[in-house]
Formats: sequence, structure tokens, C-alpha cells
Amino acid sequence: MRRAQYLGTFLLILSLLVACAPASQPTTAPTNPPVELPTSAPQPTPTQQVDVLSLLRSATVQIEAQGSFVDPELGSLYNVAGRGTGFIIDPSGIAVTNNHVVTGAALLKVFLAGETRPRNAKILGVSECWDLAVIDIEGDDFPFLTFYEGEITPGLEVYAAGFPLGDPEYTLTKGIVSKANADGESFWASVPAVIEHDARIRGGNSGGPLVNMQGQVVGVNYAGNDRFDQNFAIRGKDALKVIEILKAGQDYESIGINGQAVVSEDGSLSGIWVASVKSGSPAGKAGLQGGDIITLMEGLVLATDGQMTDYCNILRTRNASDVLAIEVLRFGTQEVLAGELNGKPLETKFSFAQQLEEDVSGGSGQAYGDYVLVQDDYGAIQVAIPSTWTQVDGSPWVSDGEVIGSSISAAANLDRFNNAFDEPGIFFGVSDQVAKLAGYIQLLDYYKSVFQSSCKWQIREKYEDNAFEGSYDVYKNCEGAGNLFIVLTARPKVDKTSLLVSVLFNAMTDADLKAFDQVLATFDVVGALP
Repeated sequence: MRRAQYLGTFLLILSLLVACAPASQPTTAPTNPPVELPTSAPQPTPTQQVDVLSLLRSATVQIEAQGSFVDPELGSLYNVAGRGTGFIIDPSGIAVTNNHVVTGAALLKVFLAGETRPRNAKILGVSECWDLAVIDIEGDDFPFLTFYEGEITPGLEVYAAGFPLGDPEYTLTKGIVSKANADGESFWASVPAVIEHDARIRGGNSGGPLVNMQGQVVGVNYAGNDRFDQNFAIRGKDALKVIEILKAGQDYESIGINGQAVVSEDGSLSGIWVASVKSGSPAGKAGLQGGDIITLMEGLVLATDGQMTDYCNILRTRNASDVLAIEVLRFGTQEVLAGELNGKPLETKFSFAQQLEEDVSGGSGQAYGDYVLVQDDYGAIQVAIPSTWTQVDGSPWVSDGEVIGSSISAAANLDRFNNAFDEPGIFFGVSDQVAKLAGYIQLLDYYKSVFQSSCKWQIREKYEDNAFEGSYDVYKNCEGAGNLFIVLTARPKVDKTSLLVSVLFNAMTDADLKAFDQVLATFDVVGALP
């Protein structure tokens, strides 16, 4: 499947909710008069605390992150310089910004007021779920901001400081708090609640302070919606709890990625898009790369609602060192990889298209461009199929006149698929009734007794993914059709006797086998069986 075709299907919620991603700009130092860098580290003094808006500028910094990233729309970006905002919270140079501004960058340059040359900074800790990062700027004796300890209520006057659109010129916008407890779940982060305000922010404001009239930090700006002129900040009180952990050099609710939730228009593919990876993190050690999509974690399909919620909730129910099973789509090559965070590194998952391509007589065939997610009539099971397979039957799985479970049959010509072996298509059935009578091997043996008179049996192999385990049989040239017929039976890894899965797939070309790989990546039980 060609990259450009699939990229076109992404609902980058980004198009509606424009997160304040650092804008790529040529490196231009602020034009303020130069100030000599300190040659020694003076003792921190509380008098350096910024307590008036006129001095807010001195504690607000522009951050330039240089490195290589992979964007869902633009593809690979090498040696680019993105810019965001940060603010200093300690005279030693500890500063706060957003995770998406700095994570995965090769180097950071920090521009301070009154200096023509940028300073270096290192990352202390990050959290992609909170979209927060703490950095340590080279030097000492910096002006700094403190956090507002009062109640945040609608109508509170606020100011947003930063460098919108990556411009080196400092800006300050004024507004009020519109909502003190707006929904914090988004494609960008998963935060209990955020502040909605009308002090206008744009790309490049990411990580900048939202302050009150006394210059105290009310929130950390992280996203905006151009269409509806909405602006959002992480509440200062909530952020401060995370910042204290990050200051100590620990990541929090993080595997070490710069990412966002993505979902295709038809919902057949969703997950966490990885733009870049922090070296030495669990993600880096597992082999995750920019351009990967984490589709499954601990057997759960991620971001089906286009948000980071499920991904972050999994991290919240685990320790940072726990082993987590993941499945990844490497978007550039369409490889499916499986592995573990804090465990086995990623490796290519079994592909029927790669293993059996020489066994189909129809050659490569016409590639399927798009896939659609279909469900049975009860909303109990679902699977992604080629969009050209327009004939879909989601009626119950019936045996001897009795309903035994849910089923989906699909093909371009369903009648021919059901009555011959020269039409590509699928039957996907799930039954809790059959599970009471037999295991997956017994069920597979039953199918073998049915099909071996019409087809040439080839091989039986084990099957396993993050949620199911079982076996499959491969048949060839059924009734002289020149086809490959694959029968897979499986059970859940958890609650193994609760149900049995049957997948019967007929392939005529390599393209059909690639469609089967997509079937295996998406088939699932999502509701109550009839």
C-alpha cells in the first residue's frame, strides 16, 4: 500500500485542534543587546524572582530543538530546527516547556533576553502524557517565575508570554480564564483538566507561561484551536506535581516518545504516531523509530477515539520498569512488528504476504488501496477489509438452525465466495458456544475433515498475537482454482475457555495475502456475543 495513499486518510485531529507545535524557522538570534555570560556561579537569591509583568520577559525563553523528526503529513524532516517557548522556575536555570518541543531532539538552544548567543540545555525529564518537560539551562543566577497558589476561576485575568510562530520577537497577549476545568483529553496529551482562556497563543507558544497580573504562573500553554479561537494551558498546580518529578531526572507517564494519537477516516487503523524517540528510553531500547505507529499495547487497540487516553491509562496502571507488550506498524515499509517495552526488542511479525507469496498462482494482483472497519449486526466483533469488498454479511453465526455466535462474511462477490474457491474473501466467526464443546485444535481438525477432500492440505503452524493464540492450516488449489485457502482457529490469551475464533480466508494473489495480514492486525471482539 503506497505511503501517499494512506497518509491521505489520516484524520490528523491536528487539522482542527492545532497543537502549538514548534514552528520550523531559520536560526535567528534575538536582537537584544549582548550581555556578558556569568563566569562564576553566584548563590541563588530570592530577589531574582520575577514578580511584575514588566520583568516577565527576562524569565521567558525561546527554545530551539534541532534534530530529525517524522511528521504524519510531511514525512521525514532531517536536521530541522523547531521552536517553542519555556520559562525558568529556579535561579539555577531549571526551566519548564512542553514534551513535544524537546523530546527526540539532538540538541537544544535556548535564547535569553539580552543575549545574542544561545545557551545549551539538557533535558532532565519528560512526560508525553502530560506534554511536559523540564530542562537545565547552562549557567546560573537566572530570573525565575513562581506558581500561583490561589483558586483559578472563570474571569481571572491572565497573560500568555512566548514566541508564536517561532518568531524571535517576544510577545505578550492578554485575556481571561474562560473555563477553569476544561476537558484535558486530546490527541496531544491526557491531562485531568486544563484551563481554557482567550489570551491568544499560536504555534511556537508551546511551553510558555500563562500568568496572572503578578507574574505568577497560572498554567503552561500547550495547545490552541485556530478555528474556534480557543487556547489551552495545563493548570499550574497540576503541572507542578509532575515538574517536581521531572526535575529529579525521572520521566513520568512516559516511554520516551514525541507522539500523538492518529486514526484513519474509516477507523480501520489507529494508534500513537511516533515523531521521534528519546535515546536510552524504553521506547528507544525496544527499537521504536520516528514514523512508527504503536497500534497495540498489552493487547488493547490504541487511540480508536483519536485521543491519548487509553495509552496513558495503561502507563498509569503500570510501573515504569514493567514489561509492556506492543505491536507497531512501521509506516514507511508497512511492516508489522511486535515486541516489548522493558523486554524483548521489536522484530518483524509473521506476514502471510511474505511467507506465502510464491504459493499463489495469480501473481501480485491489484493492490487494495483502502480498508474499512466492519462490524457484525450485534456490534460484537470487527475486522478491517478492503474497501472494494462491498458485500458484507454480519448476520449471526448459525449451526443447525441455532445461533452459536457472531460472524462477518465479506467479499466483492459474496455469493461466489460462499460457493466457489476462486473469489477472494473472508469469514470471521466468534462463538462462546463452540468453546464449551472443543478447543481450537479440535475445531481446526473439524475444518480439515471438511476441506481436505476439495483442497490440498499444505501445512499446520502455530499462531499468536498480543490477544489470541491458536493454529492455522494452509490449503492449496481447491477444486483446481489455483488459490490459497487459510483456516485459522484461536482462543483468547486471557480467559482461554471463554470463546473460540474462526477465520477462513481465500486468496488468489499476493494482494489478497496482504489483505489477510490486515485482517489479522485488526480482528477483535468488542462487544457481547448473541
